[in-house]
Amino acid sequence: MIVVLNPQATEEQIQHIVEKVSKLGLRANISRGTERTVIGLIGPEDVLRVTPLEVFPGVEQVIPVLAPYKLVSREFKKENSIVKINNKIKIGGPKIIMMAGPCAVESRDGLYNIAVEVKKAGATILRGGAFKPRTSPYEFQGLGEEGLKYLKEVGEKLDLAVATEVVDPRHVELVSKYADIFQIGARNMQNFSLLNEVGQTKKPVLLKRGISATIKEWLMSAEYILSKGNFDVILCERGIRTFETATRNTLDINAIPLVKQLSHLPVVVDPSHGTGRWGLVSGVSKAAVAAGCDGLIIEVHDNPEEALSDGTQSLIPENFANLMNDLEKVAQAVGRTMR
Repeated sequence: MIVVLNPQATEEQIQHIVEKVSKLGLRANISRGTERTVIGLIGPEDVLRVTPLEVFPGVEQVIPVLAPYKLVSREFKKENSIVKINNKIKIGGPKIIMMAGPCAVESRDGLYNIAVEVKKAGATILRGGAFKPRTSPYEFQGLGEEGLKYLKEVGEKLDLAVATEVVDPRHVELVSKYADIFQIGARNMQNFSLLNEVGQTKKPVLLKRGISATIKEWLMSAEYILSKGNFDVILCERGIRTFETATRNTLDINAIPLVKQLSHLPVVVDPSHGTGRWGLVSGVSKAAVAAGCDGLIIEVHDNPEEALSDGTQSLIPENFANLMNDLEKVAQAVGRTMR
């Protein structure tokens, strides 16, 4: 249920409502928009039958939310949410944000060299995996905390924010020391213990869609994070598993405008995992921008042949720079910008 307050509602009136519903066993989540403040209520709403909120001072309207994802829904918040990274980068605004870097952190020098190139081309967020959940237990699993240290060091040196995957609830505190954005990978989209853990932090979360997840399941996973108090969630479409075997996954372009209709959260697209082939990344990236995405996360490696992870889908720096130039034209055509 959503409580819409009138523009003149005072802070005292807002807190009075929060205290009242808390006593009734409901949890209140306040969203302060540019025109309205709304309060989302989570819990057994039937208790409100004996305490109608419409009579409270400052309340303009009480609206039941039909979608199972309450806080994630457009009903809860009409305007687009903007997730701020380090109070400098805004994801969800007019500028389309580029996250780029190697799939896995392999060495300090290698990471630095790639980071220099992606920043030069226009990326503002460095991506790289320190912990790598792999299909095979015999493949490279990442450098762990050593890799996290490299990410933080390179990010600070080049003034790039850092996004990296957290794979275990026990690692949240550790990763939080080094990263600016928690990435929840496709395999962990429904790891509810992990979702609850990152939900209790105040650090932005990039939530990738599961390998075979429906839109509803994806948004319900985001709801877990928001319900714990962390509203800085970025959704990431990275392709789903279908009957098609020509590409690694099938990137669901439909999901971009659909999710933006259903939810106020920003949407980022991963064309690298979505296709699994570097030669397809450029075309799919342009389609994603045209469809309305708020950012892209792309794998870049200066020597894909020797990459320890996902070399076949990684762009070399020159191709990445060319892509950024092409994307600027597409972004301008739809009223956005890349730089």
